Amino acid sequence: MKKLFLVLVVLAISLTACGGGSAAEPTPIPINTAIPTAEVIQNEAGESVAEDTEAGTERTSPVDGMVQVFIPAGSFRMGALDANAAEDETPDHQVTMSAFWMDKLEVTNAMYMLCVQAGACEPPTTFASEKHDTYFNTDEFADFPVVNVTWGYAVDYCEWAGKRLPTEAEWERAARGDDFRNFPWGDERPGSTQANFNYQIRDVTRVGSFPAGASFYGVLDMSGNVWEWISDFYDANYYGSSVASNPTGPLAAVGNGYRHVIRGGSYQDVEKDIRVASRGFASGPNPDAADMESIEYTGESSSKIGFRCVSDN
Repeated sequence: MKKLFLVLVVLAISLTACGGGSAAEPTPIPINTAIPTAEVIQNEAGESVAEDTEAGTERTSPVDGMVQVFIPAGSFRMGALDANAAEDETPDHQVTMSAFWMDKLEVTNAMYMLCVQAGACEPPTTFASEKHDTYFNTDEFADFPVVNVTWGYAVDYCEWAGKRLPTEAEWERAARGDDFRNFPWGDERPGSTQANFNYQIRDVTRVGSFPAGASFYGVLDMSGNVWEWISDFYDANYYGSSVASNPTGPLAAVGNGYRHVIRGGSYQDVEKDIRVASRGFASGPNPDAADMESIEYTGESSSKIGFRCVSDN
């Protein structure tokens, strides 16, 4: 996959995390905030970042209970650095970034439910996953990544949580760090302990289930499981003209449709598509579409696309 509706129902999700995986899946590390509670340790939304904040420092977002990881200012090499380079991943180029905080995990069903209950988010376009007819509104999958959300839904969630969708450069820096690795964990080829990919499990898995696949800064699930929505419009040729400092992608939609970047690959994707440099795209909302009930107007959603958010301070 490189290259809908208002039904309001009374939904309840238990605030108790459950494993949700099969015996063939890796044992997940404890993720206390995958299911938010009323007792999260809060960080003041407008608090400035101390100059001596260490890379990988963690804090808890006050609205949704998500753990965030500090990504320091610095420069890194963006784009493909290996023999599997696709044309839209080149040329590789030096990028300088300001510091930011990135969600350690993909946004969960339980977290997204808080936004729905607050009236700030629309429910997913369908409550099913590929294998399960009921996925979003069940206790069993409360701490699994929310899927079947459009780009606009993801934007609404991040805004509600006091955050935003990451830029493509922010996503790649959080995954790659300061060296030239091809996967979040390094250059070792992926296996069953690093990522949910290549239909090994054939569906999404609980967030944080692959600690061996942690990125340079300790961010989890950046390869496989679900693709992640990115704020940037997609342009296959953008790297040839990208600015060198804090790039945010094209200023307007490029080519056919209102395509936005997706990153990270999914549980169905093969090795080359879960590399740090791999770029995908899916259609975002088209405000000029004639039919406001159409997918063209709302944008695509998929059981293989979720998201995470970032914060500037």
